[in-house]
Amino acid sequence: MGKIAFVFPGQGAQAVGMGKDAYDASPAARAVFERADSALGFALSRIIFEGPEDELRQTENTQPALLTVSAALLELIAGRVRPDYVAGHSLGEYSALVAAGVLSFEDAVRAVRLRGEFMEAAVPGGQGAMAAVLGAEREALRSLCEAVSAETGLVVLANVNCPGQIVVSGTAEGVRAVAERGKEAGAKRVIPLEVSGPFHSPLMQPAADRLEQVLAELTMRDAEVPVIANVTAEPVTSAEEIRGLLKRQVTAPVLWEDTVTRLVGLGVDTFVEIGSGSVLTGLIRKTDKSVTVHTVNSLAALDAALAELAP
Repeated sequence: MGKIAFVFPGQGAQAVGMGKDAYDASPAARAVFERADSALGFALSRIIFEGPEDELRQTENTQPALLTVSAALLELIAGRVRPDYVAGHSLGEYSALVAAGVLSFEDAVRAVRLRGEFMEAAVPGGQGAMAAVLGAEREALRSLCEAVSAETGLVVLANVNCPGQIVVSGTAEGVRAVAERGKEAGAKRVIPLEVSGPFHSPLMQPAADRLEQVLAELTMRDAEVPVIANVTAEPVTSAEEIRGLLKRQVTAPVLWEDTVTRLVGLGVDTFVEIGSGSVLTGLIRKTDKSVTVHTVNSLAALDAALAELAP
């Protein structure tokens, strides 16, 4: 019998109205949204369900909003399917930590609200950028980033998402230079991303330092199931180790392709993406076509997944 991994999406998966069907139909899911509103002291659920999109897209709102939707859907599947491992993409790692019993939902939602604020404030608007590079080899792109960093401006690998899809992050000049020279690394296309900062780059160090203070005060328990960390793509259960990795995660690349490969190597043949959208489902399938992926982003999708997963 193969193993199951629960995985959770990060920033970019948000959509106005996400989670509303679960909120309307399930008292357990509704309670999660109410707990988020109470923990934060404002009506986050209103922003999630009604928008406007510009408000939801603000990093300090996006992060707790996505966590809340993932946690609400997790509430509906967790008692019926038990994962062997959990992982999340960037912000999604906090949802994974809630699933693994490391963080309480309330502590997690407050922490990611602050994480979003710190990331937003770390670099003045317009000075940083990110872009998706399609078709390049990882090492060739890393070499190009090193050359551009030395000549033009800092730029690094930020998200290693799947074969042929890597996001770079750094100074606006550095990212622009990588876009112009992408063919040197085998890139077929380079797509600028609409983001508010150069996430997962050393330019986020001020945010990492501020987040460290928040993390130091959080109650963390050892994980009930192993979490595959973004920073190392290795399983971790120690609360103190996780605390350190969450600080490093702000400035380090998200090794998502490596995470999927590691999980498959650990015996996982079934992935369940829990939360808004289906971004991770696509990335997982591009990384390993042999695995089964269920996308739980609505009540109907939950029912379909449970029909195959629940004993």
